[in-house]
Amino acid sequence: METLGQLAAHLALDLAAVGVLTFAIYYPRHRRRDLVPAYLALNVALFAVVSALAQVGEGGMALGFGLFGVLSIVRLRSDSVQHEEVAYYFTTLVLGLLCGLPHLRFSVAAALAGLLLLVMYGADHPRLMARTRRIVVTLDTVHADPQAVRDDLARRLGAPLNWTVNEVDYVRDLMVVDVRFRLPDTSTAPTRTAPPDEHSRRTRTPAPSDAHPQPRSLSEETV
Repeated sequence: METLGQLAAHLALDLAAVGVLTFAIYYPRHRRRDLVPAYLALNVALFAVVSALAQVGEGGMALGFGLFGVLSIVRLRSDSVQHEEVAYYFTTLVLGLLCGLPHLRFSVAAALAGLLLLVMYGADHPRLMARTRRIVVTLDTVHADPQAVRDDLARRLGAPLNWTVNEVDYVRDLMVVDVRFRLPDTSTAPTRTAPPDEHSRRTRTPAPSDAHPQPRSLSEETV
């Protein structure tokens, strides 16, 4: 049975880890405030349940792992979430479960929590495959030939990396396609020099004789 000091140390580690994950990694990149309290509440709740059930014995630990699976299923079936948000969701649950294990040494728990944070920081980094995009496109025609689908997507989005036909509607003559494509690289595009202004092309420097006319002599004047 762990002492109150060990429990406080593990709780501090859990709060620090989930705070870094939520406020330093997730929110600056995705800006979804509604998921921040969900991540924090699920993490701390699972930590509290695992720590409490650990005092019961082996049956309590098995119940804690079962609760982890139930929470995962309920959360994933509640609404539609992005794959990146699912990864953060599971990481918050694993952090709470990992830090709540009573017989795990503090140094091992801290090392594993740091490994999880490092993996999430690198896996969801904005520079990692930054030009790759995924979008669901509704085409206003039904293509029977896969090459025709590829040509249509290339005309609209650029050369697709991969695509999957999700729905075909022959009544309304449309099809829904899940597309993975790569944005064009604009950094290597040649820069065009602006043509000279029309007014500057027509402007000429006046000759010295036009700018300063010479005075005529008296003999050249007509009487």
